[in-house]
Amino acid sequence: MKGIILAGGSGTRLYPLTLVTSKQLLPVYDKPMIYYPLSVLMMAGIRDILLVSTPEDTPRFRELLKDGERFGVHLSYVVQERPDGLAQAFLLGESFLGGEASCMVLGDNLFHGDGLTSLLRKALLRAEKDNQATVFGYSVKDPERFGVVEFDSEGRPERIVEKSPHPQSNVAVTGLYFYPAGVSRRARSLRPSARGELEITDLNNLYLQDGRMHVQVFGRGFSWLDTGTMDSLFDASNFVKAVEDHQDRMICCPEEIAFQNGWIEKEVLLASGKAMEKSDYGRYLLKVAKGRDER
Repeated sequence: MKGIILAGGSGTRLYPLTLVTSKQLLPVYDKPMIYYPLSVLMMAGIRDILLVSTPEDTPRFRELLKDGERFGVHLSYVVQERPDGLAQAFLLGESFLGGEASCMVLGDNLFHGDGLTSLLRKALLRAEKDNQATVFGYSVKDPERFGVVEFDSEGRPERIVEKSPHPQSNVAVTGLYFYPAGVSRRARSLRPSARGELEITDLNNLYLQDGRMHVQVFGRGFSWLDTGTMDSLFDASNFVKAVEDHQDRMICCPEEIAFQNGWIEKEVLLASGKAMEKSDYGRYLLKVAKGRDER
């Protein structure tokens, strides 16, 4: 399976913070925002990843992440000239995907919870082995702001409705999507919406209509944060700080995940830590490399 991180857009809701940099390069407490979606793909076991961004920001992501070697992954980049909808990522990444199953995660979404890795890997197998797509739902108090899943009388997902003024459920669709092989072909069949975009909701409804869409609703103990506004960015930073302070472990540290997955050697982790040892982040990597029993 291959992964896509969609990190485009102009971040206008975060002006003036985003006047000179990408939203996904802003800090969420102790690391760049882009580390969080990258970590989700890595937790799923995905190592071949495409980052989609704007002409201005793509070089900045390349400077930060490079080819992904220190994370044990292979990173490629493609420019999205105009933000013409989330589903456009599958057209821009068609040659990269090469017809394989894929997972796309939005660059401003943060996911956390015990058992997340297991859910991600089940979705991966569902796409690769069962030819089934998966979206992740999350119960929200303001469903009219989101695309929401509507269920039939027996609790089966029936359709996804985008920002309905009268939503029939409070299960919002998060920015994490798994698709079987051939998603680019399906995305190519979409027609632009009234706002001129290729909507991810339309793509998901195609799979629902075919009976090939699984809706995995996150339960208690899981957190999903969208960091696209000043308040949500602040809340996400406070959330990460609170969790990390209590458990003495970082949330979404790509180098640590790579080391745990056996994708990088101890020497690589030590080198990364020593290069940043004046920061808390660098010292954390050194502790991970030396083993938790030495903390």
